[in-house]
Parts: sequence; C-alpha cells; structure tokens
Amino acid sequence: MSAELTSATPPFVLVHGGRHGGWCWKHVAHSLQQAGHTVYTPTLTGLGERAHLLSQAIGLKHHVQDLVATFEFEDIQDAILVAHSYGGMVASGALEHVADRVRRLVFLDAHLPRTGESAFDMIGPTRAAGHVAEAENGGEGWYLPPADASFYGVTDPRDTEWVNKRLTAQPLKTYRDPVESADRAWTHPGMFIECVPSTLEPHVLERARKRHADDPDFPYRVLHATHDAMVTAPEAVVNLLHEAVGA
Repeated sequence: MSAELTSATPPFVLVHGGRHGGWCWKHVAHSLQQAGHTVYTPTLTGLGERAHLLSQAIGLKHHVQDLVATFEFEDIQDAILVAHSYGGMVASGALEHVADRVRRLVFLDAHLPRTGESAFDMIGPTRAAGHVAEAENGGEGWYLPPADASFYGVTDPRDTEWVNKRLTAQPLKTYRDPVESADRAWTHPGMFIECVPSTLEPHVLERARKRHADDPDFPYRVLHATHDAMVTAPEAVVNLLHEAVGA
C-alpha cells in the first residue's frame, strides 16, 4: 500500500449542519491544521457566506453535489469525512460518489439515514411539523429562518454572539428531500459520536448503536458536550477525530 494511503495525517473534510456554514469548524480546523492535517470546510449552497444564493429550488441533491465537487476539484484522497447534524444526510449521499476517496466517515451527532429517507424522517413528525410552522411563520413558507444559538446548546456569551451573527436561513426542501442512496454509508468504515444530551431522535441513536454492535469498523463514542460541540468543546471533538484516523 502506498504511503499516501497510510498517512498518519490524512486530510479532513468537515461538513456543517443545518443553518450553519463552514465557519462553525474554525476552532476544530485550526487544531487539526496544527497537527499537520489539511482541512476542508465547504459551505453548502445558500448557507453561511453563500447565503446570497438562497433559493426555493435548493434541495438535498444540491448539497450532495457541493460535497462531491469539493472532493473532485480539490483532488482529495484518503480523507476523514466528518458530518455534523443535517450534514449526515449530505455525507451519506455523497459517499455513493466519493467512497474510494474516504478512509472513514464520522457522524458527529449527525443523521444516519437509510436510502430513501429524508431529514424529516430523521427528526420525526412532531419536529418536522414544527419546522414547517417555522417556515410558514418566518420563512415565506419555503425556508427555515435562522435559529438562536441556544437551540444548539451554545450558552457562553461570546460563543453565542459569534454563532448568532453567522447562522443563516435554509430551504425547507433540503429537509424534505430523501437521500437517493445511502447504501455505501452503511458499509463504509465509520464512527458515530453522540453528544450528550443529543438532539437526535432516539431511533437514530438506536440504529447507530445497533450498527456498532454488529460492525467492528463502526465504533460508537459518547461526548459529554452540547449538539454544537465543535463550538463548545472543540478540543474534545479533535481528540475523537484523532482516534478516527487510526480506528
């Protein structure tokens, strides 16, 4: 096996969650870079610094294409692909196209869909209805307005100010669209990190725990941190990501 495929410092691709952007990985990315890793933090279309592209037409497939294009245009190989929250939908869909470029897929308190499932399926009918109501009341019926940082467990005043300045709206279509295929994500070496208390629905955590029990290439870790752990506990996240490198 070539040295490239056995590197102790593989590149990281960090995929943000809903209404966030690549900016949310700032502290994690800095620590990984200090350890010698190349780090990519793509922002999905219509979010973060790409909020000017917000459109009713943007769906999950566009975000999957964003991630696939990052791998192709940056010629990324042997990567640790890390997905947070909604980013699990994106990474699972993209893996169908970039699996040979990914060493391990890490779900950081992230959705773990099956083929044909949507983010609404992941969060359940009650929360899905709440999102629809949010869109109706403050998003012209088609987008989710920015949430408050406290929704993601961010309470430190400086972190709260930093996050709230950067959260953006997101098309509701990205939550409604089913992932076309997630089969590769279920057979690829991975890791699941549950933030305690997690914002994920119990069925998502249970399927991840069951997969861990059945799959030696899928370790399950618990992190005592809020959902936005990359903001509130970046060093703890980095420690687990270092573990994923050699898991």
